[in-house]
Amino acid sequence: MTDKTVLNATHRELGARMVDFGGWDMPISYGSQIDEHHAVRNDAGMFDVSHMTVVDLTGERTRDFLRHLVANNVDKLTKSGKALYTCMLNEEGGVIDDLIIYFLREDFFRLVVNAATRVKDLAWIEKQAVAFGVSVRERPEFSMIAVQGPNAREKVLGLLPEDTRELAGKLGKFAALEGEGPDGMPLFIARTGYTGEDGFEIVVPESRAVELWKALHAAGVAPAGLGARDTLRLEAGMNLYGQDMDETVSPWEAALAWTVSLDEGRDFIGRAALESQKAAGVPRVMVGLVLDEKGVLRHGQKVLTAQGEGEILSGTFAPTLNRAVAFARIPAGEPGDVRVDIRGREVPVRLVKFPFVRDGKPQPGIADA
Repeated sequence: MTDKTVLNATHRELGARMVDFGGWDMPISYGSQIDEHHAVRNDAGMFDVSHMTVVDLTGERTRDFLRHLVANNVDKLTKSGKALYTCMLNEEGGVIDDLIIYFLREDFFRLVVNAATRVKDLAWIEKQAVAFGVSVRERPEFSMIAVQGPNAREKVLGLLPEDTRELAGKLGKFAALEGEGPDGMPLFIARTGYTGEDGFEIVVPESRAVELWKALHAAGVAPAGLGARDTLRLEAGMNLYGQDMDETVSPWEAALAWTVSLDEGRDFIGRAALESQKAAGVPRVMVGLVLDEKGVLRHGQKVLTAQGEGEILSGTFAPTLNRAVAFARIPAGEPGDVRVDIRGREVPVRLVKFPFVRDGKPQPGIADA
């Protein structure tokens, strides 16, 4: 059975093309996926991300629990509202999920985890929480709307009452606050996102989500579907769980070393495996590829290097760059000339550093050819 967010009927009223996404009936686009992509890069767009799972952790030892549960160190979170991106690993160092942690109080942290991994995530978190006496509470009564783009913050702030508008206007990146929206609706407003653009991800009671969506639409925020969200996040160099990493892939192999804190004295789950892999030499690396000739790079295509074969992970046409880009996992070592097998033809590609796009602009050298 396919789940539906409370905004499902609203998407259909707007003419959305709906698809199954991780068991959820979600909008892939409302017309032109490329137009939606450019709306986010150039102005403001909004996404229904209510399929994401909000989990609240409470208890005196919640910080100790999170120091053990995730690879990044929550001791970086010292100010209420600050957020941290991290991976939750298994004992072998594989990625169970990537998630955001919000610090609200010493006895209260909020997690936002991926929709497709909800069941296994909750089971894992609840199992590990027992030893720390931490309460794990899923919050299905919440919806979430992401408003992204260079004008996104301005358009959201224009809908907020004065007190919340002032606080949200001063909110730093990767931080959140609780406040009020139109007509007193309670909001959890986070300056985070999955597009490479500035903006907010807003948690709102499910009963008020349609009202908020329509207010944003009336303020000039364009509805955007999961198709545009995928091209935006790939251009921005952001991983997709299940495609770019999973439980068989370590953060070292997923270009997520920056999310690992091997700080002294903290024995997080998977640490021993990560240290062993690092000492032995990571066998595979994740790289960025650009295709300068016509064609599209797609998931599963074979990548040929001097060190052996790899494969395309996420790959698509990048509207901001007007060419195809991809993440690929290839054997470590000097790759030499890199080629991709596209329908039996070996096509040369450029190996580049990602993100491909930063602050709405192509990174130097990405789209020069």
